Amino acid sequence: MDFGVETAWSGLLTAMFGALAWTFKTKFDELQRLNILLNRTREEIAKEYVTKADVHADINRVIDRIEALDAKLDRWMERK
Repeated sequence: MDFGVETAWSGLLTAMFGALAWTFKTKFDELQRLNILLNRTREEIAKEYVTKADVHADINRVIDRIEALDAKLDRWMERK
């Protein structure tokens, strides 16, 4: 059995390409994992947002209370 330079070179290239493929696969898997985590984070953050309808309802409640206080203040000023 002749173990020559070509066989050694072929084995070396196979090992290098195998290591490179394994590295790419682990990096790709990690990238997919991070992508999934990022999407979950985006979903969790979106749950904390307030909708426009909620903001308008809250603002309208505050404005109503201010108007009620304004009316009370006007009545108080008229009495004095």
